Amino acid sequence: MEIKACRLCPRLCGAPRTAQEGEGFCKMGADAVVARAALHFWEEPCLSGTRGSGAVFFTGCSLGCVFCQNEQISTRREVGKCLDPEELSEVFLRLEEQGAHNINLVNPTHFAPAIAQALRLRRPSVPVVYNSGGYDRVETLRSLEGLIDIYLPDLKYVSPTLSLRYSGAENYPEAAKAAILEMLRQTGPPVLDEAGMMQKGTIVRHLVLPSNTRSTSEVLSWLSQLPAGSVLVSLMAQYVPCGRASLFPEINRRITRREYEKVQNLLFSLNLDGFVQERSSAVKDFIPPFNLEGLPS
Repeated sequence: MEIKACRLCPRLCGAPRTAQEGEGFCKMGADAVVARAALHFWEEPCLSGTRGSGAVFFTGCSLGCVFCQNEQISTRREVGKCLDPEELSEVFLRLEEQGAHNINLVNPTHFAPAIAQALRLRRPSVPVVYNSGGYDRVETLRSLEGLIDIYLPDLKYVSPTLSLRYSGAENYPEAAKAAILEMLRQTGPPVLDEAGMMQKGTIVRHLVLPSNTRSTSEVLSWLSQLPAGSVLVSLMAQYVPCGRASLFPEINRRITRREYEKVQNLLFSLNLDGFVQERSSAVKDFIPPFNLEGLPS
């Protein structure tokens, strides 16, 4: 696979990408690079269930947050195995055979065409989850329409100042908002089966950052303006300083109980439906080893 001038993400860098080499922001080629493909039990209950979510962790990133918890693969381009679309399709199949409730594409934005080709080679019989940082182009999402059952984006912030400081992307808020609206258009309201497992719909995640409860309030306020029942909200308290967080003193700590209770109470007051993580989840144990598990030898 080859991309002559990449415009997949909102950075619009226009870089050429051969199958295995790329000169853009993400520095990745066009064929997917995967660091791990295994059952994962740390997602929302309606995704992990009892058998686990079939998580496929892609290497590289078009965003680059300073606090990235997967920095080992988001910034180290050499970690992972390059797979062509047929090989990637086989990885999805093996996860299904292991009993995965869904195929969970973790950080897929910069490999969207390769993923689409893999899904068209063989459509999984379980839901496909597009698990992104929210920094997606509407045009790219439309190219995936009909292939994705569940969208799982972040909405990290709605402040351009914060998105520039922590993610180097001043246009993140406008891009993420537009992306979420497109995701909702494609999936419609959440659909869960009799066992409580999600089959279709959109869950928006928000990671609470220390010293930034005002930002969380702004995010939740925007989400509360979406049509009632159109989206589930996952308020995440799992933040631990990772990546380059030590260079930013205000976020170089876990969130406090007071911060946690403040944003949780706001979520409830806005009548937003979804999930809330306990502060006890703020440990690094949930970060899996990126050891090429589940990939072809």
